[in-house]
Amino acid sequence: MKKLFIILTALAVATSGVAKPGKKAKPKADPDTLIFTTVVANPVTSIKNQKNSGTCWSYSSLAFLESEVLKKHPEMKDIDLCESFLVSKTYTDRADRNVRTHGDASFTEGGSFYDAIYCLEHYGLVPEGIMPYPNTLYGDSLFNFSGFFSPMQAYVEAVSKSEAKKINPHWKDAVQCMLDCYFGKCPEEFEYKGHKFTPKTFASNYLGLNADDYVSLTSYTHHPFYTQFILEIQDNWRWGSSYNLPLDELMRVMEESVKNGWTFAWGADVSEDGFARREGKNKCVATVPFKSKEGEAGYDQSRWTGEKAKISESDNKGEKTVTQDMRQEAYDNWETTDDHGMQIYGIAKDQHGKEYFMMKNSWGDYGPYKGFWYVSKPYAAYKTMNIIINKRAIPADIRAKLNI
Repeated sequence: MKKLFIILTALAVATSGVAKPGKKAKPKADPDTLIFTTVVANPVTSIKNQKNSGTCWSYSSLAFLESEVLKKHPEMKDIDLCESFLVSKTYTDRADRNVRTHGDASFTEGGSFYDAIYCLEHYGLVPEGIMPYPNTLYGDSLFNFSGFFSPMQAYVEAVSKSEAKKINPHWKDAVQCMLDCYFGKCPEEFEYKGHKFTPKTFASNYLGLNADDYVSLTSYTHHPFYTQFILEIQDNWRWGSSYNLPLDELMRVMEESVKNGWTFAWGADVSEDGFARREGKNKCVATVPFKSKEGEAGYDQSRWTGEKAKISESDNKGEKTVTQDMRQEAYDNWETTDDHGMQIYGIAKDQHGKEYFMMKNSWGDYGPYKGFWYVSKPYAAYKTMNIIINKRAIPADIRAKLNI
């Protein structure tokens, strides 16, 4: 009897881990595949697609202003501002600046968030649908600058680099004609939902937007903190100023503003390998991966023992810990470049409890999150060029330091 009991017990133990017939064992969750839970998500408008154009600055800044409208007027859920109006007005001014500086101020498809704020103040804004969609060149319903911008760029360059002693003042008419043929003419007056507006009255009276509400923030050590300076990037051709904050305070503004119901326009370098745009695990997630120096040439331990020397650079759950010096070095060495404009609107956590910013992009419904991305806080600390934000979103003590 005792032997039988021992045999039955052994069989029970041996078979306890075997799945029952007809039932598949559940696959183990991959701990490296991130699963996100929303902490806070502020209202944003629908995903747009900049397609074949360098106008991310237009899409992201208008996405930010649309969220500003939603904060003031939650009932305006269908608000959609016209990128064509902003781009056309900006390129007209940019061509003028290029010629006045004899070509030293760049004339490219790119731009800055300040272009939108300047347009809001000086020209106003218009809703989508008032100007024709850019469909005159290829029948596209989305921007396609492949056959449009290069000829205009060449013309502006020919004027700015001309050796003539006097420039024909009608050169601007030719530039305006090119813009009007592609985008349609910018309206001086239009009707929207049964009311007549000018672009300025639409922006101020209907939308309730005021350019004075918005400031640019950044964080670099080659200028004094708590002062303003002109961010030295080519697309800042209007020479707009940014307030300079220490990195920890810039990150505090970004985090607290989102948690308190605000969004902001986010300009950043997206050329890093950690900005995962390709197929694979965690696509559309931006991180600063820890690149181990194990086995790197010159480590004597590796040479003689065959074992990889472990050099720790991270205490941030697999990501580098970003410092003010690291951020400055990347900017000074051209590793951090002015690549892309986006909108930050929320915060999420992964299954390990780590927080990420939620980002709205302008590449259509690209990726597993249908146009939205997750950006780690180390990535934001490392690669943020500048942000445009409502003054009221900045914590009071930091506003006092900036005297705004």
